[in-house]
Amino acid sequence: MKIAVTSQNKTSITEHSGHCRKFWIYEINEGEILGKNLLELSPEQSFHNSSANEPHPLDDVQVLISGGMGKGLVRRLEGKTIEAIITKETDLDKAVNAYLDGSLIREEPQCHEHEGEHQHEHKHEHKHQHKHQHGHQCELESSN
Repeated sequence: MKIAVTSQNKTSITEHSGHCRKFWIYEINEGEILGKNLLELSPEQSFHNSSANEPHPLDDVQVLISGGMGKGLVRRLEGKTIEAIITKETDLDKAVNAYLDGSLIREEPQCHEHEGEHQHEHKHEHKHQHKHQHGHQCELESSN
């Protein structure tokens, strides 16, 4: 099993999965970490700049852990049978170990829908209204 973790700074879990270009890839066997390697993507390979319909360097992972991602990216990953996990945990190894033992606290995807879902040929203006208390709500208004 392979688990990818967003880490733009190479030292901790970072947010903005769609723009992230550095991922630690953990090799897992029978619930134990065998090792990890840093994968660095080109700007064109970031989720935000690449097509969901094309092969991607992260297609062979089973899980992607990040500090934040939008619902569009979650759907894109699910379409490739990759489990998308958002967490506030910033320690790479702690997050992977917590995922493996079932104790990782998960967060909800963010409201923005443009990550990988709406490519640049869709010219939508989005107005976001966020309420980030217990009742997380998001309203999108699109106009062409």
